Amino acid sequence: MVRRYLNIDEIPAILWGEESDNVYIYVHGKFGSKEDAGRFAEIVCKKGWQVLSFDLPEHGDRKIEKDCFDPWHVVPEMKEIMRFVKSSWVKVSLMGNSIGAWFAMLSFVEIKFDQCLFVCPILDMERLIINMMEDASVSLKELKDKKKIVTESGEVLSWKYLMYSKDYAIERWSSPTHIFYAEEDELTSRDTVDLFVDKFNCQLEVLKNSKHWIHTKEQVAVLEEWLDKKTD
Repeated sequence: MVRRYLNIDEIPAILWGEESDNVYIYVHGKFGSKEDAGRFAEIVCKKGWQVLSFDLPEHGDRKIEKDCFDPWHVVPEMKEIMRFVKSSWVKVSLMGNSIGAWFAMLSFVEIKFDQCLFVCPILDMERLIINMMEDASVSLKELKDKKKIVTESGEVLSWKYLMYSKDYAIERWSSPTHIFYAEEDELTSRDTVDLFVDKFNCQLEVLKNSKHWIHTKEQVAVLEEWLDKKTD
């Protein structure tokens, strides 16, 4: 498959597939990279699409970066990605994984995509942070006073991040969206998904007996079948 490495405003990116007027923006999740788009590109590029993937801060070719994998750094970058996309393609769709889907909704709320595919998306970051606080027995007052707390699991709880998540909760999303959700997802509850689906008229596919990280051969096969079907 054709792939071209490029930089968009110094953001490392890959453009997959033959030249086309149609493109998917691919946003990876935590611990991912722009290379993760390879399997997705194999599915959609043969259908006349290109795929543009890029490294989020602290990921891929940007692992040396510190303290910038957060929405106030990511959102401006993704808006720059969108400016590049709008100057080069006519038809634009979106593929978002996990926290990548949340970053995308924050960044692209004003954009009407042809369609969106979300895989195990984070849909309510405020709720997720509060759940993490409860698991770590951290109170709101304690987090507000200390600003940042590192839990025993190594996760960093941040008062600034919590307040951002509260202030920028996803209240608008107008693009047609399909969600692939793991039945036992430990980051996003089924109630949260159902509320989002009802509010924004999304289509939902539930993968049985699976947690947030979809990685087994069987799970990946089901996911790729779903992606193939939704991109016809």
